[in-house]
Amino acid sequence: MKKCNNTDFNISNVNENVTLYGWASKVRNLGGIIFIDLRDRSGIIQLTINPNSSCYNEAEKIKSEYVLKVTGKIKERTSKNKNIKTGDIEVIVDSIEILNEAETPVFELDKDDALEDTRLKYRYLDLRRESIKNNLLTRHNITMVARNFLSDNGFIEVETPILSKSTPEGARDYLVPSRVNKGSFYALPQSPQIYKQLLMIGGIEKYFQIAKCFRDEDLRKDRQPEFTQIDMEMSFVNEEDVMDLTERLFQKIFKEVKGIDIKLPILRMPYDEAINKYGSDKPDLRFGMEIIDVHDLFVITDFKVFSDTLKNNDDISCIKVDGKSKYFSRKKIDELTEFVKEFGAKGLPYVKYENNEFVGGISKFLSEDEKRYLIEDLNIKNDDILFFASDKKDIVKTSLGALRCKLAKELDLIKKGEYKFLWVTDFPSFEWSNEENRFVACHHPFTAPKDDDIDKLLTDKANCYSKAYDIVCNGYEVGGGSIRIHKKDIQQKMFEALELTKEDIEEKFGFFVNAFKYGTPPHGGLAIGLERLTMLLCETDNIKDVIAFPKTSSASCLMSEAPNIVDKGQLEELKISIIK
Repeated sequence: MKKCNNTDFNISNVNENVTLYGWASKVRNLGGIIFIDLRDRSGIIQLTINPNSSCYNEAEKIKSEYVLKVTGKIKERTSKNKNIKTGDIEVIVDSIEILNEAETPVFELDKDDALEDTRLKYRYLDLRRESIKNNLLTRHNITMVARNFLSDNGFIEVETPILSKSTPEGARDYLVPSRVNKGSFYALPQSPQIYKQLLMIGGIEKYFQIAKCFRDEDLRKDRQPEFTQIDMEMSFVNEEDVMDLTERLFQKIFKEVKGIDIKLPILRMPYDEAINKYGSDKPDLRFGMEIIDVHDLFVITDFKVFSDTLKNNDDISCIKVDGKSKYFSRKKIDELTEFVKEFGAKGLPYVKYENNEFVGGISKFLSEDEKRYLIEDLNIKNDDILFFASDKKDIVKTSLGALRCKLAKELDLIKKGEYKFLWVTDFPSFEWSNEENRFVACHHPFTAPKDDDIDKLLTDKANCYSKAYDIVCNGYEVGGGSIRIHKKDIQQKMFEALELTKEDIEEKFGFFVNAFKYGTPPHGGLAIGLERLTMLLCETDNIKDVIAFPKTSSASCLMSEAPNIVDKGQLEELKISIIK
């Protein structure tokens, strides 16, 4: 028998006989008449059991979350509920069968106030909540739109290996010991990067995959040890080709999943400009407060903090908060000072402009010329406040970038339901790692440098830029990719730039480099973070809300208690011992 969903029915179905299944969401006995809100995946429908019904005694046994099968007739409700899809109707129950009893849930399923640890421990109950269920439905809809769109555009879905080779040139790998090959290990893929490039060498030309990936790294709200990418790669393309297709995919997803129109093309911004204006390579454009370089306004200054900065050829920048000076008490400014110190800043100089004059903070250290320059160049108005940072450029931009985002939330400057997209392009090929005391790949070692920067791979790494691009939405990187290196000599230069020896290259990438001998087409691609995209569309700021069975910040599962200790015999079979 075909199962009908609760919300398949409406006022047009009055007097029809139906059979329904679901959980008792609420049970109310009001002076003889029993009302039950029957919940299935689609939603709620009200059941009414009258005192003279043959199933009344059975209905009296029902408690919250009992699993039920009911038959009855649809009637129009006298007291309608506009908050649910079936609010115009009810089912007058003829028969009821308790398919299974249930203990009282450890938290109320119709509220959002349960502790996160409790929700994760009893995740199978949490999944019954409408908000989580709807998030998973949104995730499903996104993947279906993406699959259909990419298939319609000539892409082939290909699965790549989960058990692969460890190539530690990024985050830590999750390792899997081999029972057959004693002492050897597989690695779970951090991405399908090498395999999808090999598919291009293999002539597939257009590939995609809803790919599961794994990274053993510290977690935060928008990161998990296992995650999913909408992964794609294509041959005979340049940056604009990849970005154009990705834009159209996002446009399709937002329209079909949420009814939102995205205007194309999406704004492009070079990496350096994003850092200078917003202090981030994933800037949130839903509000202003751009970072302003005021270095030239203080070339001759009596304020020692700024003059010392100038002597060191470092940076002086600020952000301007319009019309909010009275919000910033001494206590609030002290709080913000401690906040920017988390990003390396030594302090947070400030000045207010009230009653047509600068007051508070560093105002007494500013010359009349400096005050005039600030008013004219920054268009200062009454009740504005300026926050300064002076230090090395990366500290200045990062601390002010974080501050602008914090203030935008506190001052309620972000319009709910608004989506601002941006392409950040022209990333550096390398970034300096203090931990390793060398330049490492900014994205990965297969990213193609800009044509004009190929010679800089070995001579000027700090100023070498790449054909890399990230798509950003509301301050989150939701996708990233690049044009790949397809010529063997350039790939060799890249490996040399990363200080990999011939032995390192052969051990880590030998099979991949060997494939370059056999006619590699120009190719490039991109991967979209499915969880982050779903999180944005569901308007939540916690990635756990869009994953069926997420991990905690310690990469553990409270429900299944994974990871756990394995049987001693399993370790012996794998020839593995635990060092305490």
